[in-house]
Amino acid sequence: QVQLVESGGGLVQAGGSLRLSCAASARPVSAYAMGWFRQAPGKEREFVAAISWSGGNTYYPDSVKGRFTCSRDNAKNTVYLQMNSLKPEDTAVYYCAAKITFYGVYKEEHEYDYWGQGTQVTVSS
Repeated sequence: QVQLVESGGGLVQAGGSLRLSCAASARPVSAYAMGWFRQAPGKEREFVAAISWSGGNTYYPDSVKGRFTCSRDNAKNTVYLQMNSLKPEDTAVYYCAAKITFYGVYKEEHEYDYWGQGTQVTVSS
């Protein structure tokens, strides 16, 4: 069982930056890959970033590549999403997700086992 809590969302102007955090707690202690997804009103949930358990591998879609960086600090049980050069189209509720596995990165929603409640990110023009 993995409990996930996102934080760090808010309002920022276009071109600005924001860092999201996802605090994780696994019971029993487990290895897990992590992902970030977002969903805007009326739109499908879309993949944003993924990171392996070790933190050694990350993956991003073209829409955020070069602007977003996912990292993790397993000693703090926390995964981060650093978002730079934000655009209005980045506005959405952002969710972190966990998949129990020692290996790999995952980009599909159905591959994840646990989800946080989400945090709102709003980018103004």
